[in-house]
Amino acid sequence: MLTAHLPSGYCLARAISRKVPHVYPAAPLGAIFPDFDMFFFLFVDGQTIHHHRYWVHIPSFWIAISVLALPLLYYTGYLRTGLVFFAAIAMHLVLDSICGGIMWLWPWNDRLYEMVTIPATYSNWILSFVLHWTFLLEIAVWVTAIVLWRNRTSGSGLRPVAHPPET
Repeated sequence: MLTAHLPSGYCLARAISRKVPHVYPAAPLGAIFPDFDMFFFLFVDGQTIHHHRYWVHIPSFWIAISVLALPLLYYTGYLRTGLVFFAAIAMHLVLDSICGGIMWLWPWNDRLYEMVTIPATYSNWILSFVLHWTFLLEIAVWVTAIVLWRNRTSGSGLRPVAHPPET
């Protein structure tokens, strides 16, 4: 995925907004959090290593972090918010598995697993990606998020509270 992580986080937040406090910062932030490695990839590493090989794109890393963090979040009363954050990270990794590759079996195997390989048919990888049929999935995520956002006051639990008239 190239652009759909943030709207996918919004979709997750909308799906569970009535059940979890602080869901709107937790879900979108978790959905984009693994891609903060792009700063390192672009400005430090010089793009020498595929950014999906960094620790923030490795599922076993997030399993270990969640095992450590969730008990602390439970103790502080933020367990459900933490679960949403980690679920959004997991969703990010699943979306990246469509055509970006994730090391699902690390540390036993460092292979990047992807469902579809996008061939480098153009000189620019972004152009190859945007003109590949899998980009329609990104568009579908965006359309879903936009529809949910436009209908945010109909049944989402976000309607303004109607106060009875004062007498």
